[in-house]
Amino acid sequence: MKTDVFITGGGIGGLTLALKLVRAGIDVVMVEKLPGKQPVYKGELLQPKSMQIFDGLLVYDEVASNAQIIEVLDLIELSKSLKVKEQSFMDYTVIPGKYNAAYMIHHEVLKKIIRQEAEKYPNFHYFNGASCKEIDVTTATVQKGKEQFKVEADFFIGAEGRASVTRQAMGIKVEPIKYNHHFITVTFPRPANFVGGQIFSSYNRFLGLFPLPDDQVRSVYLIPAGDYKKIREKPIDHFHKLYTELAPSIDGYVQKLEDWSKIQLMIPIMYHVDSYVKGNKAIIGDAAHAVHPMAGEGMNMAIQDADILGELLVDMYKTSSLNPSNLKHYQNVRMERAEYLIQLSHLSALAYSFPFQPVSWLRSKTFERMEEDPVLHFKQMLNVSGLGMWKESVRDRFIQGGVIPTRKKELPSEKKEMKLFSAEDDYPWKWKGLS
Repeated sequence: MKTDVFITGGGIGGLTLALKLVRAGIDVVMVEKLPGKQPVYKGELLQPKSMQIFDGLLVYDEVASNAQIIEVLDLIELSKSLKVKEQSFMDYTVIPGKYNAAYMIHHEVLKKIIRQEAEKYPNFHYFNGASCKEIDVTTATVQKGKEQFKVEADFFIGAEGRASVTRQAMGIKVEPIKYNHHFITVTFPRPANFVGGQIFSSYNRFLGLFPLPDDQVRSVYLIPAGDYKKIREKPIDHFHKLYTELAPSIDGYVQKLEDWSKIQLMIPIMYHVDSYVKGNKAIIGDAAHAVHPMAGEGMNMAIQDADILGELLVDMYKTSSLNPSNLKHYQNVRMERAEYLIQLSHLSALAYSFPFQPVSWLRSKTFERMEEDPVLHFKQMLNVSGLGMWKESVRDRFIQGGVIPTRKKELPSEKKEMKLFSAEDDYPWKWKGLS
């Protein structure tokens, strides 16, 4: 079998890339190891940049209609006695333009939307229940059941996650950083009026609640690393109490979970490879970078990788510029952005990782000042959204630390729009040219 682009991994990032390519007439073969729905939790929070990308792929309306919009995230700091002590918020609507909200959508629903759109094109060849065993310079070996076959391609893209065959073929190794905590995560019913995201924290506890469609809520609860087995030995009532002590509004709803069978363990790690590209191979998403899951960054970074790499490959085929050296344009755009988000997420993780009251006090004051200062608030939401990157200054750090007063003047829309990534920022080769 011959194709233009061979993609290993049929997750959200791989499917986004495939859809972008097949819409431009590029032949794509995709292999996905799992034959059906994935049994483990995957990202469900779509940031504004991802929605902008889906708009360009003509699936925005379908995604939005199957999702729960989130405009505001409430950050609720609790006292030692679990009474509300401080409350601040992160408001997506400070971002100008159409893409100023996040969306929660069931992972498998999103996959189905993108895959079904790609399947409208005869140049999309999808093999589920198939795994890539190895890749050389021109050929991938695929195993589907007892059958094994070869696929020749111009380019090989790894979107298969942390255990990446493509990354292995590129000779790239990863050294994961582990954290002192894990998460337990589960979906359960929610009150119909629970429509904004909420993060509850005390000096030693953390609970995130993010509303999904159909009156459901996705939850993440922080536990010390290694405590999962010990917690599961307790009655399910213990789990209910952990949640309702922090968020009384879900009392009567979390109890719909009657046993531990649907509650999963999520182990955060962090890594960032030193190269996304080698020869005619490239990696995206978790194959290239793993990020602490504080705001759904992992899935969104994969979507953004797919957009940049997809646009680049489309232009390479349009102009017959198939020199693999052109793939470096993808790395040049994405690596700095990914590194910055990885570090922001890492700092957020550290802010919630240590069970000490001074850390809790500093965290709540930092978020309070971030909300009160229009520049800091916009920077935070811009960076999280993926729509732009505006790094914090020394002055910002002093404001966060309470050394100098917060700014009060609102940023004009024109200044905000200047900080959004432009087409030239995203796709610089369109102006610089391809080799």
